[in-house]
Parts: sequence; structure tokens; C-alpha cells
Amino acid sequence: MAYTAHLDCFARDNLPPRDQWPTLLFTRPELQYPDRLNCAEAFLDRWIREGRAGEPCLVSPGQTLTYGELHQQVNRICNVLVEKLGFVTGNRVLLRSANNPMMVAIYLAVLKAGGIVVATMPLLRAKEIAYPAIRAGISLAFCDHRLADEMETARSFAPELERIVYWGSGAPDSLEMLMDAASPHFEPVETAADDVALIGFTSGTTGEPKGTMHFHRDLLAICDAYGRNVLQAGPGDRFIGSPPLAFTFGLGGIVLFPMRVGASTVLIEKAGPEDLLSAIAQYRASVCFTAPTAYRAMLPKLKDHDISSLRKCVSAGEPLPKDTFDSWQAATGLKLMDGIGATEMLHIFIAATESEIRPGATGKPVPGYEAKVVDDEGLTVPPGTIGRLAVRGPTGCRYLADDRQRRYVQDGWNMTGDTYIMDADGYYWYQARSDDMIVSSGYNIAGPEVEAALLTHAAVAECGVVAAPDAERGMIVKAFVVLRSDFTPSENLTKMLQEHVKAEIAPYKYPRAIEYVDALPRTQTGKLQRFALRRIAESHESRQDAKSFA
Repeated sequence: MAYTAHLDCFARDNLPPRDQWPTLLFTRPELQYPDRLNCAEAFLDRWIREGRAGEPCLVSPGQTLTYGELHQQVNRICNVLVEKLGFVTGNRVLLRSANNPMMVAIYLAVLKAGGIVVATMPLLRAKEIAYPAIRAGISLAFCDHRLADEMETARSFAPELERIVYWGSGAPDSLEMLMDAASPHFEPVETAADDVALIGFTSGTTGEPKGTMHFHRDLLAICDAYGRNVLQAGPGDRFIGSPPLAFTFGLGGIVLFPMRVGASTVLIEKAGPEDLLSAIAQYRASVCFTAPTAYRAMLPKLKDHDISSLRKCVSAGEPLPKDTFDSWQAATGLKLMDGIGATEMLHIFIAATESEIRPGATGKPVPGYEAKVVDDEGLTVPPGTIGRLAVRGPTGCRYLADDRQRRYVQDGWNMTGDTYIMDADGYYWYQARSDDMIVSSGYNIAGPEVEAALLTHAAVAECGVVAAPDAERGMIVKAFVVLRSDFTPSENLTKMLQEHVKAEIAPYKYPRAIEYVDALPRTQTGKLQRFALRRIAESHESRQDAKSFA
């Protein structure tokens, strides 16, 4: 058996069989890693050795931590784990908090001590918290005391969860009190490069959440592939963003990418559009990570905030409509850097640098990754042909004891579940999630394309487009629309929106049914839950406060 630092081998024992893994590529010089490495050392300890302990690392409304201060805090938590909490290497540790410095310190401490992080969204309810605790066999959790109610309730659903350590309460058994008595010195555990470092659970948009297992080297690889070659940020940058750290988009964009280059990051617990703009202005952030919906929501508020410090804006988590790209560039002079990633892949694998962006296209494979578009038989299709996206690179899907591994990985390629077209120049153009393609009267219609067309109308704030049953056509295109405050649902407005779509894209793609709603169903990470809209459309259910015109 290959070397592992894990005494608790649960994670290694529950990896998929090797013949079900994707092909992993380490062909570029920056992706060559030693057999043994601890990623926490590379993100934190390195900067102490290089004499940068006094430079800012984590900035928040409550405190600012330099690299040196964070280093000592992380070491104290490592010693608490080992000396006070019975922790052994390979143990899984559940984290529950909003984005704040203590959350980051604990995350890094678990990694440095040779453990495995399982981070959860702060808004999850007790049963949702218990699910990863049960699946990953977790006995220890750290939780912000403000989130204690649901955490305590989760105990009744997850009997293995023996110990919960809270911080922020000031209680005698709080984490801070335990840290006060702990040494600020701790040597990183000599983990293997392929020891599991985190288990990220998917958002469950397509069913029961899946645990995705990522190694120590994976956390470096996303920084050295996308961060280095596409984002190209430097130590003078200050990062900010809205995704929760439990979401791998947020972990990479707000913590790992800045710490890999010795930059600083701003952590805010509330990151709505207004909050994000205020924080950008206050802390002079230069790199922003958030979703297309947030960029669109920030547009009318830009005039009230000085965001002149921004120089890079990354958009991911859902498709970026071209209208949002154009509007943001017109208002700020900045090009939104679109990208597609997946929890299974850890972070973004198709994107483009600012100089190579083609508005409307996601981009090209990130250096270190390969991609192709294939048909239902797995054969590569010619440029300009719609098909399924397949990708491989230095990271890839390894589900925690899950039969769905065989569906996601086929012939060594990660099948992301996205439908794409690759053009003659190698740019990839998103069409839809593979299960979001609408077949109506023999035509293939991508829901996101119709959404993008609707969003160019002044009346539309948000929208979601799905298939709805129809006796004549089998399926029709149905749009759920959230209107801007100065517009009112009416049959006339519906006809205007339908004609607008016909003028924007091929007329056969227009929504034959439009339902006006107050809000769209979204996941904790802000992704549109089209499956929820499909259920409504299929059952002919409608919100009491909505009007529908077909």
C-alpha cells in the first residue's frame, strides 16, 4: 500500500476503485508535486519562512490577521486538536460557520494536523448537517456559537457526532479558551500528496448530495492551473467574494488563490449585492468572485459605491448571460472572467484570460486540463456540433463510496453533465445542463439561451426556463419570470416578452408559457434549481400570488 499519514484510513478505504478514477494529468511543470506534501504548509508556513509574517492575510470587519498571526492561531488549533480533542490523522472534522477568519484558521489547522475537512453551509438545517456527518463518519465538529441551535439538533440525527466545539461564546470550553493554553508551535504532518484533504458535498441540485474527495495536491493544483495561468493575480491583490467557504468556488476564490500568492482576502459574513459593493469600496478589494446573478443585481447600485480598486471580476456558479457581461463592462470597464467548474473537479477548468475573452463563450480549457465535446456514445463530435462536455486534468471526480462514480467518469474522462458546443477556434460555448435541454416539436432548445434573451428586456430581473408538458408538442418552453419593481404582470407584457425573445434568438425557441413569480428557487450557493421549476411545470402547480399567461 502506498504511503499515507492517515492512521484513520476511512477516506482511503472509501475511495472508488482505481479503475473508476478519471485519468489525471500532470504534464505542465507547475503541476509537478512531490510524493509527500502538506498543502497548509504551502499556503501559510511558506510565507513565514520567507519573512512575510507581518503582511496582511485575512481582513474582516471584526479583525485583521497578518500571516504571522494566522500562523500562530492555526498552530494553537492544531495543538488543541491533538492534545485536547483526541484527534488522529485521517479523522474527518465538520466545520460550520459563515465566512470569517476563525473558519479559515480551523480549516487550515485541520489540514496541517493531517485531518480531512468537511465544511457545511451556514444556512443548512439539522438533517442537512447530519447527512455529511453520517456519510463521512464524523465524530468532531467546530461551529460558530451563533449557529448552535441547528447544530445541537443535528446530534439526534447523527449519533456518531460525539463532540462539538463552539467558538465566540466565551464559555470555559469554547475554542478560544482551549487555544489560550495551547502552544503556538506545531510542525505540519507529513501527509502524502494523495492523502484526502477535504470532502466537498455537492449542492444536491440533481438528487442526494455526493461527497467529492480531494487530495492535498489538488488544493495546490487549482491554484497553479487556473490561479496562475488564467487569473494571474499577485501578492499586492486583495480578494473578496460572496460564495461560502463550504462551496469549493468560494474556498478557491477567497482563500486558496490569495494565500497561494501571498495576497490578502476580505471575509464578510453577509455578502448580498449591497454588502459586497460596500465592502469592495471600504477595503479596496481588487479581485472579486461571485455569481452572474450578483453582478447583475449590483449594476443599478454601482453609482453609490466607489469600486475603482477592482481590476479582476470572476463569474462562475451558473451561466453568464452575454447581456450581463456587456452591461458590466459598459458600467465598469472590466470584463467579467467567466468560468465553469464543478465540485467534482474542485474548481474552474474552462475559462479565459481578459485578453482572450469572447463574450458569450466560457473560454478554453485551463492550462493543465483537456476538454472535448462528445455524443451519446462518447465519440468526439466536430466543431460546431452540440454534445456532452468531457474534461480531464490534474483534478477529477472521486466520490465517497457512491455508485454514481461510474456515471460521472467514463473512459477516464469526467462527464460534467453540461451540454456544449466547441467552435473552430477551440472556444467552448455553454448550452445547458444536459438534463435542461428542452425537446419541443423535434427542436432542441437550451433553457439558458432563452433565459439570456429574456434578461435583455428591461422588465426582467430574473428568470428560469424549463420544459412543460404539452399535449400537442410533447414539451413546450416555459419561463418563470421575476419582474423588476416598476413592471406588473399582464397578458400584454407576456406578448411583449415573447416577441422580444423571437427578435433575439430563433423564433421557435420563444417561451410559449410565462409565469410571473416573486422569487426563483435557488440552492445555498445561489444556483437556480431548475428541477424545482420542472416539478412545478409538470404538476401544473402555481404560487397563489402568481399569475400565469400562456
